[in-house]
Amino acid sequence: QVQLVESGGGLAQAGGSLRLSCAGSGTIFSINTMGWYRQARGNERELVAGICRVGTTTDADSVKGRFTISRVNAKNPEYLEMNSLKPEGSCVYYCKAVIPDSTMRTYDYWGQGTQVTVSS
Repeated sequence: QVQLVESGGGLAQAGGSLRLSCAGSGTIFSINTMGWYRQARGNERELVAGICRVGTTTDADSVKGRFTISRVNAKNPEYLEMNSLKPEGSCVYYCKAVIPDSTMRTYDYWGQGTQVTVSS
C-alpha cells in the first residue's frame, strides 16, 4: 500500500519560513503529479502548489512568489518551501500524489496532514 507522510509543519512568525516535505512509501512505479493542498476549518481544501512528472509547476495566486514546490525525482520526497508566511496561511497542509499502478490505472493518495500556524 502506498502511504504519504508529511513533515515540517509547526509554528512560525509572520514573515518567517517553513519547509514541508512529503515522503512516499510502498510500491511506487512512478508519480504523475504531486501537490500541496491546505484546508482551514470550515473551508474547502484548496490547491497551494503542484508539480508534474516533467517538472512543470503551478501555484495558487495567493502564494505566488512566496512558496516553491520542488521534487528531486519521482521517488524522492517532495518539498514545499514557504517564505514570507502570513497568519491567514495557518491551517492544515496536505500532500497529494497521483500514482499509477502496474496496469497504469491512476489513484489519488493523500497524506495525513501537517498543521502550520503563523503568528502575527
